[in-house]
Amino acid sequence: MAQKQDTLLIKRYASRRLYNTETSDYVTLDDIAGFIRDGREVQIIDLKSGDDLTRQYLLQIVAEHESRGESVLPVDVLTDLVRSYTTQAQSIVPQFLAASFEMLRDGQSKMLGNLGPMGNPLAQMPGFEVMQAQQEAFMKAMMSGFPGASSPPEEDEEAASTDDKAGNDDLDAIKKQLAELQKKLSGLG
Repeated sequence: MAQKQDTLLIKRYASRRLYNTETSDYVTLDDIAGFIRDGREVQIIDLKSGDDLTRQYLLQIVAEHESRGESVLPVDVLTDLVRSYTTQAQSIVPQFLAASFEMLRDGQSKMLGNLGPMGNPLAQMPGFEVMQAQQEAFMKAMMSGFPGASSPPEEDEEAASTDDKAGNDDLDAIKKQLAELQKKLSGLG
């Protein structure tokens, strides 16, 4: 895994424009969301007062995604969050949410790690690399709707049909190899 980069400092000027101190240019909320999706930690401070505005802007990014129909948070969860601000449960909600997201990240890391050759005893099976590539493509497609995941690039129809034909050939080869393995395994028993 790559070394973790330093926190990206964004300064908000009195004009409410956001300034990337690393690249010396102005950025938008979409740019900041992109930095976060790419794995960067971001801190946004008010230039004049020095106040940390990170939470405010992150909430604004989430609200914009939700308003565009990119719903990740079910209404029940949003309702419970609003309730937590007015009850004694407020003290445990942040820890619960942080622990839940940490478990989700760990589970994703372990699942993707198990797809690698060292983490899976099936890696020696002929055709494993093809199955692994298909599984990774499936996971990318499934995760594309979640925050932090990038959208798959669009492809033209001709390339897609060529890929479909190649995918069917690969699938047929995998099915044949699996049948041979099953035959060998039943011969051992």
